[in-house]
Amino acid sequence: MRIPTDNPLPVPPLHSPPGEELRALALMGVIGKALAAGRQPLLRGLSEERLLALLAAYLPGQVLLSAASAPAADRADADDEYDDIVELLLEYRAVADESGAWLCHAIATAAMGEQHLWQDMGLPNRQALSDLLRENFPALAAKNCDDMKWKKFFYRQLCERAGVPICKAPHCAECCDRALCFGPEDAALPGPLLAFAL
Repeated sequence: MRIPTDNPLPVPPLHSPPGEELRALALMGVIGKALAAGRQPLLRGLSEERLLALLAAYLPGQVLLSAASAPAADRADADDEYDDIVELLLEYRAVADESGAWLCHAIATAAMGEQHLWQDMGLPNRQALSDLLRENFPALAAKNCDDMKWKKFFYRQLCERAGVPICKAPHCAECCDRALCFGPEDAALPGPLLAFAL
């Protein structure tokens, strides 16, 4: 299937094994947002072969021509935390399969975005993201017992692993930046909500 430039968000039939609907929605949401923005690669850290395998698994019979033309090398910012987030997620994934690895790369790709993580993943709301993380990374999600915003939570985990203090106060309740780390994430998405539908 060729992605037309005037409407970059087609709604092809999405295949997902039972119980993996959220995973499929997240993977296609990140890819759909990259297509809509004209970004390459669609998912950082995946070779063309791995990306095409992902597309074959979740969009059988469809061909995204722009996906096949993704450059082999990432256009990564050497200073960003993409690789660290992938490593964190790979360590905590519930099932060590290829689909789980694809999800780790999709989440890390979206974490480099500028909106809330659920928005950068094309998910309908924060609850869908929380459910996805509890299903696929239960031990990691359980550490977010105070319901910190997910991007903030990931970065806090990375800083703790590196032994780098990031907080202005010893406890979140005392911090002047508490509202930046906790609180509602219910802003509406601009434009189409989802890149792909189930």
